[in-house]
This record gives sequence, C-alpha cells and structure tokens, in this order.
Amino acid sequence: MNNPISWFEIYVNDMARAKAFYETILAIKLSDLTDPANGSVQMKAFPANMEKHGASGALVHIAGVEAGNNSVLVYFACDDTAVEEARIEAAGGKVQRSKFSIGDYGFITLALDTEGNMFGLHSLA
Repeated sequence: MNNPISWFEIYVNDMARAKAFYETILAIKLSDLTDPANGSVQMKAFPANMEKHGASGALVHIAGVEAGNNSVLVYFACDDTAVEEARIEAAGGKVQRSKFSIGDYGFITLALDTEGNMFGLHSLA
C-alpha cells in the first residue's frame, strides 16, 4: 500500500473566512476546484505535488453540512510548528495546545480554525 490517505476535506461554513485563515497561517494559496455536484459544492484546494509523499485536500462548503463536528484530525507539515502557530490567533483561530514534543516523531501544535474544526501542525524541529 502507498500512503493510506489519498485526500482530505475540511468542511466550512464561511468559505472566504476559512480560505483567508488557512492561506494566512500556512503562507499558501488555495485554488478553485470544479464542483463535482454541478453547483451545490464550493471547494478550494490546498497546493499539491503528486510526485511527493503525502496527500492534498480541500476546504468544502455544502449547504446544510455544518462544520466543526467531525472526528478526523488533519496535520499540516511544517518546518517548525512555532512559525505557523504564531499566525493562528491573528487569523481568527485559537491555539488549543502550543507546540509540544511527541518524542522521536517531532513536535505538534493543536488548534481550532475559524469554523470550529480542530487541526494539527507537525514538524520534526
């Protein structure tokens, strides 16, 4: 088996707000995705390099599907989670647990985005 995760979606209530949050803390640009449901789904994709390890995904807004009540935690790779962590609150999110060691596996930060979704940041340093 290759990577066990092939895609992720983070459900949002306010696409513009969520897009601005993730673009700010991760210092990236999200791009538009074609609506697979012909008009009822709005999606913004995270950058992806299909030749490298890992999975990409998208922010998703579907009328009637509320954000913040899921049980999946997505971790974004960073060089040093402290850098991205420092941007979270100014971008409208909340740090739940500041950078901490997970032993041989590096460091993580846990936070809430503007939509109430918990996510993680992971780095080796």
